[in-house]
Amino acid sequence: MIDLHCHALWGIDDGPATIEDSLALARAEAAAGTRLLIATPHVSWEFRNDAATIAQLVAELNARLVAEGIELEVRAGAEIATTRVGDIPAEDLPALSLGGGGCLLIEPPFTPIVAGIDMLIYGLQRDGYRVLLAHPERCMAFHRDRGILDALVGAGVLTSITAGALVGRFGRDVRRFALQLFRDEMVHNVASDAHDDVRRPPGLVAELEEAGLAPLTEWLTQGVPEAILAGSAIPRRPFFDLEEPRGRLRGRWRARY
Repeated sequence: MIDLHCHALWGIDDGPATIEDSLALARAEAAAGTRLLIATPHVSWEFRNDAATIAQLVAELNARLVAEGIELEVRAGAEIATTRVGDIPAEDLPALSLGGGGCLLIEPPFTPIVAGIDMLIYGLQRDGYRVLLAHPERCMAFHRDRGILDALVGAGVLTSITAGALVGRFGRDVRRFALQLFRDEMVHNVASDAHDDVRRPPGLVAELEEAGLAPLTEWLTQGVPEAILAGSAIPRRPFFDLEEPRGRLRGRWRARY
Protein backbone atom coordinates (compact mmCIF):
# COMPACT_ATOMS: atom_id res chain seq x y z
CA MET A 1 0.00 0.00 0.00
CA ILE A 2 0.93 3.65 -0.43
CA ASP A 3 0.21 6.22 2.27
CA LEU A 4 0.13 9.65 0.61
CA HIS A 5 -0.31 11.70 3.80
CA CYS A 6 1.77 11.04 6.90
CA HIS A 7 3.66 13.29 9.31
CA ALA A 8 6.66 10.98 9.55
CA LEU A 9 9.49 13.49 9.93
CA TRP A 10 10.71 14.50 13.34
CA GLY A 11 11.06 17.91 14.92
CA ILE A 12 9.52 20.07 12.21
CA ASP A 13 5.77 20.06 12.87
CA ASP A 14 3.22 18.43 15.19
CA GLY A 15 4.41 14.93 14.29
CA PRO A 16 7.24 12.91 15.89
CA ALA A 17 9.59 14.76 18.22
CA THR A 18 12.69 12.61 17.60
CA ILE A 19 14.02 10.29 14.92
CA GLU A 20 13.31 7.38 17.26
CA ASP A 21 9.67 8.47 17.30
CA SER A 22 9.73 8.60 13.50
CA LEU A 23 11.10 5.05 13.41
CA ALA A 24 8.32 3.88 15.74
CA LEU A 25 5.77 5.41 13.36
CA ALA A 26 7.54 3.80 10.39
CA ARG A 27 7.42 0.38 12.06
CA ALA A 28 3.69 0.80 12.64
CA GLU A 29 3.20 1.79 8.98
CA ALA A 30 5.15 -1.25 7.77
CA ALA A 31 3.27 -3.56 10.12
CA ALA A 32 -0.02 -2.23 8.71
CA GLY A 33 1.06 -3.15 5.18
CA THR A 34 2.37 0.18 3.89
CA ARG A 35 5.42 -0.13 1.66
CA LEU A 36 5.69 3.44 0.36
CA LEU A 37 5.03 6.49 2.49
CA ILE A 38 5.02 10.14 1.48
CA ALA A 39 6.27 12.36 4.30
CA THR A 40 3.98 15.38 4.32
CA PRO A 41 5.00 17.84 7.05
CA HIS A 42 2.96 20.99 7.39
CA VAL A 43 4.03 23.98 5.37
CA SER A 44 2.08 26.74 7.08
CA TRP A 45 2.61 29.97 8.95
CA GLU A 46 3.07 27.98 12.15
CA PHE A 47 5.44 25.43 10.60
CA ARG A 48 7.54 27.25 8.00
CA ASN A 49 9.18 24.23 6.47
CA ASP A 50 10.99 24.22 3.15
CA ALA A 51 11.83 21.61 0.54
CA ALA A 52 15.54 21.43 1.41
CA THR A 53 14.87 20.62 5.06
CA ILE A 54 12.25 18.05 4.16
CA ALA A 55 14.54 16.35 1.63
CA GLN A 56 17.40 16.15 4.14
CA LEU A 57 15.22 14.54 6.81
CA VAL A 58 13.74 12.09 4.29
CA ALA A 59 17.26 10.99 3.31
CA GLU A 60 18.26 10.54 6.95
CA LEU A 61 15.09 8.60 7.74
CA ASN A 62 15.50 6.28 4.74
CA ALA A 63 19.08 5.53 5.82
CA ARG A 64 17.88 4.57 9.29
CA LEU A 65 15.07 2.45 7.87
CA VAL A 66 17.60 0.43 5.90
CA ALA A 67 19.87 0.11 8.92
CA GLU A 68 16.95 -1.00 11.11
CA GLY A 69 15.63 -3.46 8.52
CA ILE A 70 12.25 -1.71 8.28
CA GLU A 71 10.71 -2.48 4.88
CA LEU A 72 9.38 0.95 4.06
CA GLU A 73 10.38 3.60 1.53
CA VAL A 74 9.82 7.27 2.32
CA ARG A 75 9.57 10.02 -0.28
CA ALA A 76 9.30 13.76 0.21
CA GLY A 77 6.13 15.81 0.02
CA ALA A 78 4.30 18.43 2.04
CA GLU A 79 0.88 19.39 3.34
CA ILE A 80 0.60 22.99 2.20
CA ALA A 81 -1.87 25.31 3.93
CA THR A 82 -3.96 27.42 1.58
CA THR A 83 -2.79 30.49 3.48
CA ARG A 84 0.85 29.77 2.54
CA VAL A 85 0.51 28.85 -1.14
CA GLY A 86 0.82 32.41 -2.40
CA ASP A 87 3.89 33.03 -0.22
CA ILE A 88 5.95 30.12 -1.60
CA PRO A 89 8.24 31.03 -4.53
CA ALA A 90 7.00 29.43 -7.73
CA GLU A 91 10.33 27.69 -8.27
CA ASP A 92 10.05 25.95 -4.88
CA LEU A 93 6.61 24.38 -5.38
CA PRO A 94 7.67 21.39 -7.55
CA ALA A 95 9.95 20.08 -4.80
CA LEU A 96 7.01 20.18 -2.36
CA SER A 97 4.81 18.01 -4.58
CA LEU A 98 4.04 14.44 -3.52
CA GLY A 99 7.07 12.34 -4.37
CA GLY A 100 8.07 14.96 -6.92
CA GLY A 101 5.19 13.87 -9.15
CA GLY A 102 3.61 17.28 -9.67
CA CYS A 103 0.64 16.82 -7.32
CA LEU A 104 0.32 19.25 -4.42
CA LEU A 105 -1.37 18.18 -1.19
CA ILE A 106 -3.34 21.27 -0.18
CA GLU A 107 -4.85 21.65 3.29
CA PRO A 108 -8.07 23.68 3.41
CA PRO A 109 -8.70 25.60 6.63
CA PHE A 110 -10.96 24.20 9.35
CA THR A 111 -12.93 27.46 9.47
CA PRO A 112 -16.56 27.79 8.32
CA ILE A 113 -15.51 30.20 5.54
CA VAL A 114 -12.93 29.53 2.80
CA ALA A 115 -13.20 32.64 0.63
CA GLY A 116 -11.08 32.41 -2.49
CA ILE A 117 -10.01 28.79 -2.16
CA ASP A 118 -11.44 27.95 -5.57
CA MET A 119 -9.49 30.70 -7.35
CA LEU A 120 -6.29 29.68 -5.54
CA ILE A 121 -6.64 26.04 -6.57
CA TYR A 122 -7.65 26.86 -10.13
CA GLY A 123 -4.50 28.98 -10.32
CA LEU A 124 -2.37 25.99 -9.30
CA GLN A 125 -4.08 23.91 -11.96
CA ARG A 126 -3.37 26.55 -14.61
CA ASP A 127 0.27 26.38 -13.56
CA GLY A 128 0.26 22.67 -14.36
CA TYR A 129 -0.19 21.14 -10.93
CA ARG A 130 -2.60 18.40 -9.96
CA VAL A 131 -4.25 19.20 -6.61
CA LEU A 132 -5.12 16.71 -3.87
CA LEU A 133 -7.25 18.14 -1.06
CA ALA A 134 -6.26 16.92 2.40
CA HIS A 135 -9.13 15.75 4.64
CA PRO A 136 -11.95 17.82 3.08
CA GLU A 137 -14.34 15.99 5.43
CA ARG A 138 -12.96 18.13 8.28
CA CYS A 139 -13.35 21.46 6.49
CA MET A 140 -16.42 23.09 8.05
CA ALA A 141 -16.84 25.40 5.07
CA PHE A 142 -17.49 22.36 2.87
CA HIS A 143 -20.07 21.12 5.39
CA ARG A 144 -21.72 24.53 5.27
CA ASP A 145 -21.62 24.80 1.47
CA ARG A 146 -21.04 21.50 -0.35
CA GLY A 147 -21.25 23.35 -3.64
CA ILE A 148 -17.70 24.67 -3.20
CA LEU A 149 -16.29 21.16 -2.96
CA ASP A 150 -18.56 19.88 -5.73
CA ALA A 151 -17.23 22.55 -8.08
CA LEU A 152 -13.60 21.80 -7.20
CA VAL A 153 -14.00 18.07 -7.80
CA GLY A 154 -15.88 18.81 -11.00
CA ALA A 155 -12.86 20.81 -12.14
CA GLY A 156 -10.53 17.86 -11.60
CA VAL A 157 -9.42 18.38 -8.00
CA LEU A 158 -8.83 15.11 -6.13
CA THR A 159 -9.73 14.42 -2.50
CA SER A 160 -7.96 12.42 0.21
CA ILE A 161 -10.03 11.31 3.21
CA THR A 162 -8.37 10.49 6.52
CA ALA A 163 -9.00 6.83 7.34
CA GLY A 164 -9.88 7.58 10.95
CA ALA A 165 -12.72 9.85 9.83
CA LEU A 166 -14.53 6.82 8.38
CA VAL A 167 -14.84 5.21 11.80
CA GLY A 168 -15.76 8.27 13.84
CA ARG A 169 -12.41 9.38 15.24
CA PHE A 170 -13.18 13.00 14.39
CA GLY A 171 -16.84 12.89 15.40
CA ARG A 172 -20.14 11.77 13.93
CA ASP A 173 -20.66 14.77 11.66
CA VAL A 174 -17.26 14.32 10.04
CA ARG A 175 -17.87 10.59 9.61
CA ARG A 176 -21.29 11.19 8.07
CA PHE A 177 -19.88 13.77 5.65
CA ALA A 178 -16.99 11.50 4.64
CA LEU A 179 -19.36 8.62 3.91
CA GLN A 180 -21.63 10.92 1.92
CA LEU A 181 -18.64 11.89 -0.22
CA PHE A 182 -18.07 8.19 -0.89
CA ARG A 183 -21.68 7.72 -1.89
CA ASP A 184 -21.35 10.63 -4.30
CA GLU A 185 -18.08 9.24 -5.76
CA MET A 186 -16.09 12.26 -4.63
CA VAL A 187 -13.28 10.40 -2.83
CA HIS A 188 -10.10 9.39 -4.65
CA ASN A 189 -7.76 8.37 -1.86
CA VAL A 190 -7.70 7.35 1.80
CA ALA A 191 -4.57 8.18 3.79
CA SER A 192 -3.57 7.80 7.41
CA ASP A 193 -2.59 11.40 8.27
CA ALA A 194 -0.66 9.66 11.05
CA HIS A 195 1.35 11.82 13.47
CA ASP A 196 2.81 9.11 15.72
CA ASP A 197 2.37 5.44 16.62
CA VAL A 198 0.08 6.00 19.64
CA ARG A 199 -2.21 9.06 19.59
CA ARG A 200 -2.59 9.35 15.79
CA PRO A 201 -1.29 5.97 14.55
CA PRO A 202 -1.32 4.85 10.92
CA GLY A 203 -4.16 2.74 9.65
CA LEU A 204 -5.91 2.17 6.33
CA VAL A 205 -7.18 -1.38 5.81
CA ALA A 206 -8.89 -1.86 9.17
CA GLU A 207 -10.73 1.45 8.89
CA LEU A 208 -11.90 0.74 5.35
CA GLU A 209 -13.12 -2.70 6.41
CA GLU A 210 -14.97 -1.30 9.43
CA ALA A 211 -16.63 1.30 7.21
CA GLY A 212 -17.71 -1.41 4.76
CA LEU A 213 -15.44 -0.11 2.00
CA ALA A 214 -12.99 -3.00 1.74
CA PRO A 215 -13.67 -3.61 -2.00
CA LEU A 216 -12.23 -0.17 -2.76
CA THR A 217 -9.03 -0.66 -0.75
CA GLU A 218 -6.73 -1.45 -3.67
CA TRP A 219 -8.04 1.45 -5.76
CA LEU A 220 -7.79 3.94 -2.89
CA THR A 221 -4.42 2.90 -1.49
CA GLN A 222 -2.55 1.64 -4.54
CA GLY A 223 -4.12 2.36 -7.92
CA VAL A 224 -4.85 6.05 -7.40
CA PRO A 225 -1.68 6.81 -5.38
CA GLU A 226 0.48 5.19 -8.07
CA ALA A 227 -1.17 7.37 -10.71
CA ILE A 228 -0.73 10.50 -8.59
CA LEU A 229 2.96 9.83 -8.04
CA ALA A 230 3.51 9.01 -11.71
CA GLY A 231 1.52 11.99 -12.95
CA SER A 232 -0.68 9.67 -15.01
CA ALA A 233 -4.44 9.37 -15.47
CA ILE A 234 -6.46 8.34 -12.41
CA PRO A 235 -7.86 4.81 -12.92
CA ARG A 236 -11.61 4.46 -12.97
CA ARG A 237 -13.15 3.62 -9.63
CA PRO A 238 -14.63 0.12 -9.29
CA PHE A 239 -18.39 0.39 -9.15
CA PHE A 240 -19.68 0.26 -5.60
CA ASP A 241 -23.46 0.18 -5.24
CA LEU A 242 -23.88 1.88 -1.88
CA GLU A 243 -26.74 1.52 0.51
CA GLU A 244 -27.63 4.02 3.22
CA PRO A 245 -25.51 3.03 6.25
CA ARG A 246 -26.96 1.77 9.49
CA GLY A 247 -24.10 2.11 11.90
CA ARG A 248 -21.60 1.59 9.11
CA LEU A 249 -21.52 2.01 5.37
CA ARG A 250 -22.65 -1.05 3.47
CA GLY A 251 -22.82 -1.80 -0.21
CA ARG A 252 -22.78 -4.25 -3.04
CA TRP A 253 -19.69 -4.29 -5.19
CA ARG A 254 -19.09 -5.30 -8.76
CA ALA A 255 -16.39 -4.38 -11.24
CA ARG A 256 -17.03 -1.39 -13.49
CA TYR A 257 -15.71 -1.68 -17.02
